[in-house]
Formats: sequence, structure tokens, C-alpha cells
Amino acid sequence: MKTSVQVLSQDERHRVHEESLNILEKTGVRVETPLGRRILRDAGARVDDLHKIVKFPKALVVSSLELVTRDFVLSSRRPGFDLVMNKGNSTLCPDGGGAMVLDSATGQRRTATYDDWKKITSLADALDEIGMYWCQVAPSDRRKTLGGTVDYFCRVFRGFSKHIQDGPKTDDEVPWFTEILQTVFGSKDDIKKNHPVSHEVCPQSPLSIDHRYTEACLALKGWNIPVAIMPMPLMGCSSPASMIATVIQGNCEVLAMLCLLQANEPGVPIIYAPALAVMNPLTAGPSYAAVGFSIMDMAATEMAGYYGLPSMSSPGGSDAHILDFQNAHEGAALAMPTILSWPDIVVGPGMLDGSMVSSLEKMLIDVEVFRLAKCVHRGLDTSEERWLTDVISKVGPGGDYLSEKSTVAALRSDEWYISNLGSHEDFDKWSAGDRTPLQEEAREEVARILKIHEPLPLGDDVERELAHICKRAMEIT
Repeated sequence: MKTSVQVLSQDERHRVHEESLNILEKTGVRVETPLGRRILRDAGARVDDLHKIVKFPKALVVSSLELVTRDFVLSSRRPGFDLVMNKGNSTLCPDGGGAMVLDSATGQRRTATYDDWKKITSLADALDEIGMYWCQVAPSDRRKTLGGTVDYFCRVFRGFSKHIQDGPKTDDEVPWFTEILQTVFGSKDDIKKNHPVSHEVCPQSPLSIDHRYTEACLALKGWNIPVAIMPMPLMGCSSPASMIATVIQGNCEVLAMLCLLQANEPGVPIIYAPALAVMNPLTAGPSYAAVGFSIMDMAATEMAGYYGLPSMSSPGGSDAHILDFQNAHEGAALAMPTILSWPDIVVGPGMLDGSMVSSLEKMLIDVEVFRLAKCVHRGLDTSEERWLTDVISKVGPGGDYLSEKSTVAALRSDEWYISNLGSHEDFDKWSAGDRTPLQEEAREEVARILKIHEPLPLGDDVERELAHICKRAMEIT
């Protein structure tokens, strides 16, 4: 029996849906992109171009939901690491968008560089529990030009051999991105079928769809690239001051973008991915350690299930600025219930200080929390061979089970899980050893992994073509 958690009843999920339909029909959403308003008007939405407000008839939302491809695979270059959506699997994805790192050597915060990005990407590629790429830090020494962006895309595909969730941020980057995709993954038909990349788009809260990033997403029309829709309403600031109201608003924002994407490219796969956050009343920014963060993201996973959509969840983490007791207990406490709700994708490992600072050691520790949560989610194995009532009768009162074959077999199975991090021996052995602190142990393990890990090579022909594409892009800018 698997462990299950629930925060919304079936009736409550249905009410979230119905309330969302009413808001979308009567209040609508501000759509900044003229192209998006035109697409939605053609699909049957009521559009006020003067005020940029789009209202969605219930029939449009229902028909858009019917169009969505729900069961699909996010493929990987590395054999055995394809991500099958909507089939009871779960994987980790590093959080993204940080500007700084916690330096492993000095323990001090500093601005991230390309070398940091390379180490973070390599560690994520090496850890099996991480099945998807996000750009965790924006390197300060990256050139913010078209040529620099094209070079970055090429580096991503060299450095990470599992699924990539990244893409163009402007429509002029789209032809370069798709040329790189064809160089690495083959024909357009192969890419449409296998989904080696997915894209993320973030409606703005409250109830707004932006211009620039949305048009970049729309420009990928015809490639059948799955899209994760991730509004980020902040309870008490950019969404109402209650968890259920924030769930409803986030649902509205997902459904509005879903309607636009289906009108633009019917059938394009969708991942339900709202990141529902809680305002810190001391700063008016997000409180990543607020337990409401985790509760609302559990609710979002349940709403994804209500619609039959794959889910992507962001459980929050810690407000701590360094790796310390606060970071450990907050990070584990918030991650555990969200992971137990079992979204297809869990965002978050590796970040500190409100997802602004990346830490290699934190990534390793967060992956360990995920491993423990997977054991809890798996629950009790009640298959017939696990009951062992015959062994209980055989050993009888006062015996022991150490020499039983069933004990040896179980120790070699997933019935036991002992972490490789930290101390798990008795006090005498621990005190007689080197007593390495957990943080130092994690640092040593990171160094070991980075020393031996090599990303799956692309091949000489692919590398030559990528170099040629980068050269052409650099000449333009």
C-alpha cells in the first residue's frame, strides 16, 4: 500500500474548477501580446483590445482541455532516462534563475560564473534522481547577445544528457534553437514525436499573460514541444490572502494559458505547474519556509490529477542564507509532503536564500531528502512474500531473525534504505572515526562526483555543426 496524502476532497477540486471557469468568463485575463489576443479571438474568446482583456467562455476552456495531449514521454539522450508523464513516476528538476553561488572552497556567497554553471550542470547530470535540466544560475560572464545565447544552448546539450526544459526567450532566438535541436536530435518529425526538450512559460499574477516570453513560446508552433505552465502567485501580494483562493487564481492562470497554447497549436502537451507561494509579511517577498507553500503545491498536484494532466511542483524550501540547522529542517519539512503528493516533476534541489543562491552541497542533500521521501511514498510492500508469517511461526518466542534467508534477501532489497550521507554507526565507532561533519562529507562527495563524471558525448559531427552554428551567430552580434 503506497502512502497517500490529500488536502482537497473531490468536491473541493470540482469547486476550484467551477470557480475558475466563472472568473475566466466574467473577469477574464489581461493578455499583453496582440498575437495572443488574435489567436484567442479566433478561438472564440471575447477580446477587448483597448484594455487588453480577454474573457473565456466556459465552452472554450472545456474544449481546450479536451484537446490537450496528456500522456507523453520527455525523452533523454542518455538511455534509460526518458521521463514517462502521467504514469506514477516522479523525478527532480533543479530550481533555476539564481545569480549567486555558495562557494564550496570558501563558504562565501559570490556572483555565479560559467565555471559554476558547468559544475552545477555536471553534478545534476550525474545524479540519477535528477531527470531534467533547468538553468540554476545565470553566469555573470555570459555574453547577453544572440551569439552568447546560441553558445549557451549548445553548452546545455553538451553538458546535460537527460531531458532539457529550456528554450528561447524571444521569437528571434527560435530559428537558432530549432536548428540546434535538429543538429542534436535529428529531424523535426523526430523532435515532435520524442520531445527531447520542453518549454516553460510563466503567466504573470494576478491574471496576466505577458508579451515577450509568451510570443517566444507561440513561435515554437509546429514543433509539438511540451509546455509547463507555471504562474507564481504570491499569497497576500499578487493573489488573495488565503491558500484556497491562491489555488483558484493559479488554476485560472494555468487554464487561460492552456487555452492560448491549444488555440495556437491544438494537442500540444501541457504540464500543470503552478508555483503557489506565500508572502513573508516581514519583507513582502516570498517566504520559502512557509508551510503553506508546500500545502498549496500539494493542492496544485491534486488539481493536475483532476484534469488528468502531468504535474510539476515547487515545494518551497528554506529562508536560510547558509547550510545550517535552519536550512536542514525547513528544507526537509517542506519537501517531504510535496513529494508525497507525488507530482511527475519536483522542482527545487540545490538552492538557498529564496532560490537566489546555488549550492552544490545543498543539491546533494536535497537529492537525499528525495530518496527518503520516495521510500515513504512507496509505503508498505504487502505482496504475499513479504508477510513472512511462516517465518514468525518457525522462529517462535525468544528467537531471532538474523540468520534467516528472508532477512538476507530483504537486506539486499528496497525494504531497507540507509543513506550514504551522515553517521549511521554506533557512538563508539563514530567517536573513534574521523567524525567528518555532514557538510564537509557532502563537499567531498561533490568533488568526487565532479572529478569522475563525464557527460554523454554528442559525437564529432554534431560538435562540428554546433561550432558552425555558434560562429554564424557570433558574427551577427
